[in-house]
Amino acid sequence: MRKTKSLAESFYFAFQGIIHCLRYERNIRIHLLFALGALVASFYFQLSGIELAVILLTIVLVVGTEMVNTAVENAIDLVSPDYHPLAKIVKDVMAGAVFFACFIAVIVGLVIFLPYLWRVLF
Repeated sequence: MRKTKSLAESFYFAFQGIIHCLRYERNIRIHLLFALGALVASFYFQLSGIELAVILLTIVLVVGTEMVNTAVENAIDLVSPDYHPLAKIVKDVMAGAVFFACFIAVIVGLVIFLPYLWRVLF
């Protein structure tokens, strides 16, 4: 594989990776759907700049972890197309990392949005 020659080419390849994930990875689409919901809620409740930044960073954490998971799974499938217990461990650990990021994202969402929801409901 040749070295990337220009910044524009680097961006092109990065966008190709994002498009691949959007097209072929169901979980990325699910994460982005929840991210969109969080962003809509953020603007509806008029979150502070810091609260919005925390929501955005949490979205980046979840989506970025899912993208790394996709890359690692594809690399493992490339080098170990047949079942191998070590390949299983790598895939399971990556899935665990995504799960952990999602779990933390839910907690962050609850911490930020519950006070706003509480005021609206009561």
